[in-house]
Amino acid sequence: MSRRSLRWTLLIALLAVGGTVLVLAFLLSIATNNRVLYERNYGWLLWVNIGVAAALGLVILVALTHLARRMRHGKFGSKLLFKLAAIFAFVGVLPGALIYGVSYQFVSRSIESWFDVEVEGALESGLNLGRTTLQLLVNDVATKTRLAAENATENSDRLKLLTLERLREQLSAQSVALLSPTGQVIVSAGGVVGAAMLPDRPTATMMRQARNLRVFAQLEGLDADTPPDPLDKSASQARVRAIAWMPSNSFSLGSEDRYLQVTQLVPPELAANALRVQTAYSEYQQRALGRGGLRKMYIGTLTLTLILGVFSALLMAAGLGHQLGRPLVMLAEGVRQVASGDLSPTEVFASRDELGGLTRSFAVMTQQLADARGLVQRSLAEVESAKTHLQTILDNLTSGVIVFDADGTINTVNPGAARILCVAPSAWAGQTLDQLPGLEAFARTVAQHFSTHAADLDAGEHGDAGRGHWQEALALGHAESGQTLLVRGALLPEGARLIVFDDITDVVSAQRSVAWAEVARRLAHEIKNPLTPIQLSAERLQHKLEAKLTGTDQQMLVRSVGTIVAQVQSMKTLVNEFRDYARLPAAQLLPIDLNELVTEVLGLYAVQQESGRLHAQLAPDLPALAGDASQLRQVIHNLVQNALDAVDDQPGGQVTISTEAARLDDGSARAIRLKVVDNGPGFSEKILKRAFEPYVTTKARGTGLGLAVVKKIVEEHGAKIRLNNLSDETQEAAHGPTRTGAQVSISFSRWARPPSADVSAS
Repeated sequence: MSRRSLRWTLLIALLAVGGTVLVLAFLLSIATNNRVLYERNYGWLLWVNIGVAAALGLVILVALTHLARRMRHGKFGSKLLFKLAAIFAFVGVLPGALIYGVSYQFVSRSIESWFDVEVEGALESGLNLGRTTLQLLVNDVATKTRLAAENATENSDRLKLLTLERLREQLSAQSVALLSPTGQVIVSAGGVVGAAMLPDRPTATMMRQARNLRVFAQLEGLDADTPPDPLDKSASQARVRAIAWMPSNSFSLGSEDRYLQVTQLVPPELAANALRVQTAYSEYQQRALGRGGLRKMYIGTLTLTLILGVFSALLMAAGLGHQLGRPLVMLAEGVRQVASGDLSPTEVFASRDELGGLTRSFAVMTQQLADARGLVQRSLAEVESAKTHLQTILDNLTSGVIVFDADGTINTVNPGAARILCVAPSAWAGQTLDQLPGLEAFARTVAQHFSTHAADLDAGEHGDAGRGHWQEALALGHAESGQTLLVRGALLPEGARLIVFDDITDVVSAQRSVAWAEVARRLAHEIKNPLTPIQLSAERLQHKLEAKLTGTDQQMLVRSVGTIVAQVQSMKTLVNEFRDYARLPAAQLLPIDLNELVTEVLGLYAVQQESGRLHAQLAPDLPALAGDASQLRQVIHNLVQNALDAVDDQPGGQVTISTEAARLDDGSARAIRLKVVDNGPGFSEKILKRAFEPYVTTKARGTGLGLAVVKKIVEEHGAKIRLNNLSDETQEAAHGPTRTGAQVSISFSRWARPPSADVSAS
C-alpha cells in the first residue's frame, strides 16, 4: 500500500465514521421529541444500528485476522504492528468503556425517573373499578332476565305485546323481545326512536350459550376509540344484552323452546368514565413501552459510539504501523530472499529519510551480488558444458579410458573400458585396478610402465617419454587365447594418471590372416609347380622298371611309386586349400532358397541321416536370399562335416542342422538363421577365441583352413557367424539338464527381394 492509497483509505474511513455518527445523532434527537415517529420507525432504526455495528465489527475482525495470519507466518514487523494496535486500542477502549459505563447508568436512571410508579398503580386501580362496575351491571341484567323468563315460561301462552311492554317498564330496559330457537324475533317491545323497530338478531353462538347456561349476557358498544356522547341519543351507545332460555311446557310434537332477550343501556356517564380510564391506562402503557425502546436507543447509540472509537483506534494503529514498519518489512523480505538465493531486484522505499536510504543501499548491494553470481554461473555453465562435451566424447569412444587419482584409485571410467575389460560399471567405483577380478597382472604391467615412464622423464630421455606418454601392446589373459590391447599412458597434473587402450585382438587376427594368406599363396605357387613332374617321373619309373623286376623288388617299386603318387595327391589337395583361402573368388549373388540348398547338401549324407546321427529341422516359407550357391554349399558342407567329425567317437552323437526366421512386430522377416548343433565335446577355450584363424585346428590331419574359409564366405554375403558351446548357454539359463556340444549360427539379412509382411511366422 502506497502513501497516497493509505491517505485515501484513512480519509474515506473517517468520512464514513463521521457521517454515521451524525446520522445516528440526528435520529436520536428527533426520536426523543417525537414519540409517534419514534414508534413508527423503531424497527428499521434498530436494524440500521445493528447493521452498522456488524459492518464495523466485521472490519475489525478482518483486520485482526490479517494481523494474526502475519504473526503466524512470522512476517517481520507483525509484532511491532500488533503492539501499536494494542496501544491505540487500549487508549481508545479504556476511556470509552469508562464513559460508556457512566452514560449507561445515567440514561437508565434518568428514563426511569420520568415515570411515577404511583400513577401507574392509580390508573390500574381505576381501570379495575370500572371493569367491576360494568360486570355487576351485566350480572344484574342477566339475573333479572332469567327470573322474567322463568315467570313467563309458566304463562307462555299469554306473552303478548302488552305483557312485553309491561315487562320492559318493570326492568327499565331499552327493549324486550321474544325469540324463536333460530334467533328470529317473534314479538318485541321498546327500541330507539328513529332507529329500526326490531332489535338486533343474536348470533348462533349467543343462542347456543343461552341454552347451555339458561342465560347469557354481554356488554356491547363500549369501544375505546369512540367514547359515547351523553347528548347524542341517536348514536350507538353502550348496552347490556341478556338472553334467557324459555323451555316449552307442552308435550305436543309441534311445540318448541323460546328465548327472552332484554337490552338495557349503560349510563352514559359510567361508560364515558370507564373509557377515559381505559384510554389513559393504554397511553401510559404505550409510554412505558416507549421508555424501554428509548433506553435501548440511547444504549445502542452509546455502544455504537464505543465500537466506532475502537474501530478508529485500530484503523489508525494499522495505518501508522504500516507506515513505520513497511521499510523494515521490505528489508526483512530482501534479506530472506538473499538468504534463499534469490538475488532479483528488491523494492525501494520511496522516502528521503534514513530508512529509505537503507533500502536503496540494500538494493544496490543485492544487484552487485546478482551480477557476481551471474558471472560465476556462466563460468560454471561453461565448465559444465565442456565437461558434458568431454563426457559425451568419452561415452561414445570405442577406446577404453581410465583416469586414476594420485593414490591409484579409479576416478573416471568410460563405457568402452567396461566393455573391453568385461567388468561391470558398478564394480569400478572407489577401487584400484589390481582390486578388480582378472586384472591383477594387467594392473602390475601398467604400473611398471608408468614407473619406467616417470624414470625416463626424470632422466631426461627422449622417445615416448619425450612425447609425454608411453605406448605398448599388452596381452590380457593367456597369450594365445586372451585379448591384445594397445595401451597408451600419460601423467596428469597433481599425480593423476591416464590410460587409453583399444582392443586390437581382431586387428591382430586380421593381420595374422593376411600374413597366412600371403604365405598360402606363395606356398601354393612354389609347391604346385614340381608336384606334377614328380608324379609323372614316379609313374614313368614304375612303367619302365616294373617289367624288369620280379618278386620283392617289383613289389617294393609298386609300393614306393604308390606312396609317392598318394603323397603328391595329398600335397595337391593342401595346395588347393591354400589357393582357395588366399584367393577366394568373388561371390555371384543370385536368389537362392536356403532350405533347398541345405536339402541338396544333405543328400551327400544319406547314410548319416538314415543312421540317426544327422537331423534337419527346416522352417517353411523362408524368403529367398541373395547368395552364391556354390560358396554357400561349401559352407554347409564344411560345417556339417566338422560337426560329424566332432561326434564320430561319441556314442549317441547327433548333429542337427536347422533354419529359422527372426521376425519383426509386423510379421516381416528381420533375419534368417542357419544353425548346426552337435552334442560333441565342444570347443576348447583356446580354440573358441581363435577358431577362424588359419591353421588353428584340433584334427590330427586338418589344415585349419575350413572355418577360416567359411568366415570369409559369410562376410562376403554380409552375414554374421557366431560360435559357442552349449554348456555355456545352459549354465547361463540355469534351466533343464546340462548339455554339451557346440553350435555354429549364421544370420543372413541380405534378401533377393524385400520380404513381404504376410510371410507366416514359424
